[in-house]
Amino acid sequence: MHAFRTHTCAGLTKDDVGETVRLSGWVHRIRDHGGILFIDLRDHYGMTQVLCDPDSPVFAQMEKVRAEWCIRIDGTVKARDAELVNPKIPTGEIEVFVRDMEVLGAADELPLMVFGDQEYPEETRLKYRFLDLRREQMQKNMILRSNVVRSIRNRMWDKGFHEFQTPIITASSPEGARDFIVPSRLHPGKVYALPQAPQQFKQLLMVSGVDKYFQIAPCFRDEDPRADRSPTDFYQLDMEMSFVSQQDVFDTIQPVVGGLFEEFGGGRKVDADWPLISYKDAALKYGTDKPDLRNPIEMQDVSGHFKGSGFAIFASLLEKEGTEIRAIPAPTGGSRKFCDRMNKFAQEQGLPGMGYIFWRRKPLPEEARNNPQHPEFVERFREVTADLGSGLHGVSLEEINGFATDSAQYNDAVDCLELEAAGPLAKNIGPERTEAIRQQLGLGVGDAAFFLGGKASDFEAVAGRARTVIGEELGLIDEDRFAFAWIVDFPMYERDDDGKLDFSHNPFSMPQGGLEALEGKPEDVLGYQYDLACNGYELISGAIRNHRPEIMFKAFELAGYGKDEVEKRFGGMVKAFRYGAPPHGGCAAGIDRIVMLLADEANIREVILFPMNQRAEDLMMGAGLAPVAGQLMELGLRVVPKD
Repeated sequence: MHAFRTHTCAGLTKDDVGETVRLSGWVHRIRDHGGILFIDLRDHYGMTQVLCDPDSPVFAQMEKVRAEWCIRIDGTVKARDAELVNPKIPTGEIEVFVRDMEVLGAADELPLMVFGDQEYPEETRLKYRFLDLRREQMQKNMILRSNVVRSIRNRMWDKGFHEFQTPIITASSPEGARDFIVPSRLHPGKVYALPQAPQQFKQLLMVSGVDKYFQIAPCFRDEDPRADRSPTDFYQLDMEMSFVSQQDVFDTIQPVVGGLFEEFGGGRKVDADWPLISYKDAALKYGTDKPDLRNPIEMQDVSGHFKGSGFAIFASLLEKEGTEIRAIPAPTGGSRKFCDRMNKFAQEQGLPGMGYIFWRRKPLPEEARNNPQHPEFVERFREVTADLGSGLHGVSLEEINGFATDSAQYNDAVDCLELEAAGPLAKNIGPERTEAIRQQLGLGVGDAAFFLGGKASDFEAVAGRARTVIGEELGLIDEDRFAFAWIVDFPMYERDDDGKLDFSHNPFSMPQGGLEALEGKPEDVLGYQYDLACNGYELISGAIRNHRPEIMFKAFELAGYGKDEVEKRFGGMVKAFRYGAPPHGGCAAGIDRIVMLLADEANIREVILFPMNQRAEDLMMGAGLAPVAGQLMELGLRVVPKD
C-alpha cells in the first residue's frame, strides 16, 4: 500500500464498498454524534466522510484531532444508508470506517477558519494566505486561473504562434509606470530594471524574423494599488505579429479571448459583436475609455439647449472657451428622491452637484383621454402647444381629431399632453427647451436626465462614475453578459498640468499618418493604439508599432527626448530598425483581470496566489522590509531617510 494514499478524497464510489483504503488530507469538519465521530476529510480534489466509534482501535487518537490537522487514515469503505446519501459531492454515497490513523501535521489554533463563510480582514487573510488558499472558493479560483492559462497556450499554439521567454533583468523603459530598479553589484552605481512589459524584446523578435510570438509574461510595475490592479507584478498574454494591420490583430485575438469567456464564463452570454469606438466617442458617451456596454446609458452633449437659457450657471459657463454641458439619461429614474440622491453623489465626488430634470405624468380624466373634443383635452392641448411654441410634435388639434383613439399617433399625443417636466432646471429653461432635451435623449414619463457642465476634463470622470451608479441603482445593467468593445484612435500625446507634452499611451506606437502627421499640432496626432474593454475593465492594450527610425526620433522629440537620449535608452531597438525592420503590431491581455471577471470577483487579489496588500507589502513573507547592512555594503548603497 502507498505510504500516504490509495485514493484521493474525491475518488471513492459505491463500487469501492468493502475495500480497504488509505486516505490523506486535512480535517475539514468534526461532528460528534453520541460517541460516534464523523470527520470530513479534505484534499485538493474533494471530500470524503470518515467515521470512527469506540470499536475502532484508534478512537482515542481520533478524539484528539482538531480542524485543519493533516492526517492519514486507513479504513473500510461502507455504503451510506439511503437517507444519508449526500448528492452534492462525488463521494456522497459512501463513508470510510477508520481502523488506523497517523497525524502527519498537527495545527495550532487557527487565525482564520477554512470551513464556513466567515469574513476575515484582508490583512489576516494575506498574512495567513496558505490557510486562506485552502478555502473552497480560493481553490476554485486558482484552478480556474490554471485552466485559463492552459487554454490560452493551446489557443495560441493552434493559431501558429511560438512561445518565447524574454529577459527579466533589463533596462528601464517608459511604459507609463514606475520601474522596479535592481542595483548592480558588479557595476557599482548602476542599475537594471524589472520589465514593465516585454515591449522592446518582442519588437526585436519581429526584426529577428519571428513571425508570431507569444508569452505568458510576468510584468513588474511600481504602481498604486487598485481593486483591479496589483501594485507590484502581474501576468499578461503578450503577443506580437509581423506584416499585420490593426484589424489583423483584432481578428487574431478576438477568437482567443472570446473563446476563453465562452469556455469559462459559466454560461453567461458572450457578445459576438465587438464594436470599434473611438477614444473621443468613448469619453463623450461613457466618460471613460473602458466603458461597460452592459449599461445602455449613453451621455450626450446638450450645450445648444442651454446657450442663452434662463439657467444662468450653464448659460454663462458656455460663454467660456472649451466648455460644454453633458446630459446623462436615466430611464426609470424619474423621482425627486432618486434625483436628490444622485445630486448628493456628485457632491461627494467633489463637484457642486448635478442639475436634473425628471418627467412625470399629469393625467387627464379618462373621459378626456378618449375624446379629443372634450373641453379638458382641448384646454390641455392649447396649454402644451403654447408652452412648446412649435406645436405638439408638429400635429394640430384638427389632425388629432382625425386620429382613431386607439391609433399610435393618438396615443403619442395623449402621452405628450400628460407629460410634465419637473425640477429646478425645467423651471429655469422653460418647457420648449425641456421638451427638446427630452426628445434628443429619447426619454418619457418616469425618466430623468442629469447634467454636468464645464471643461470635459474637469467633470468627465465623475460623469462616467455617475453613469455607472445610475445604471446599477436603476437595474439597467445586464449582469449575465460579457460585453466587449475595441477602443481605438487614442491621442499620441497629452499635456500635464504644467503644459509639458508627453506620450499619453504606448510611446512605441505608429502615428496615424506617419512622419507627416508629426509635423502638425501634437495634440491632434492619433496613434494606431487600441484597448479592449469588457464590462468596465481594460483587458487588452496594444498597438501597431513604430518601426521606422526617422518617425521614432521625431515622435520622441515632441515628447522632449533628444536623439542622443533615444539612442542611449533604446539603442538596441533603434539599431535593429536600421536593418530591415518589418511592419509589426500586437497587444497584451491581462490574465489576472480576465480571471477576475470569469471568477466574478470584484478584487484582483482573489485570483492571485500570493498578492501584496494595499500598501504593496507581503505580510506573509515579509517582503518590503529594510535591507540588511551587508547587502547595502556589497552594493555600495545607503538608505537616505525621508524627512
